[in-house]
Amino acid sequence: MSGTVNKVILLGHLGDEVKMHYFEGGNSIGRFPLATNESYTNRQTGERIVNTDWHNIVVRNKLAEICEKYLSKGDRVYIEGRIKNRQYEVDGQKRYTTEIHVQDMTFLSTKKELNQSTNMNPSAPIQNTVPPISNEEDDLPF
Repeated sequence: MSGTVNKVILLGHLGDEVKMHYFEGGNSIGRFPLATNESYTNRQTGERIVNTDWHNIVVRNKLAEICEKYLSKGDRVYIEGRIKNRQYEVDGQKRYTTEIHVQDMTFLSTKKELNQSTNMNPSAPIQNTVPPISNEEDDLPF
């Protein structure tokens, strides 16, 4: 195999609201933390153990604006993207961070969707009405 792969798939819950930054020329970046959980039972004690990992998610431009509009803390999302390590300075000290740059995303549940469906019919199941969102341009000729 001659190439390399940098692909991440995450399914988790937003840990906070989407924080937006807008730039000249109309570009924007949205950032939010995403929590993923791993759970298992300790064989010796029988205790249920849950480990949570936090991921720094970065979305760009139109996808960032859609995330800001529809997502809020606690919402569940499916994300495909790539890992990017970044270095920056704060007060002369070098800092490092690992981010997930989103390429494709699907909203699995949103609080706004939950509130609407329970107001209409509390026993109705929640359905995903938001189509999958891609951050890549289509190269189709039509």
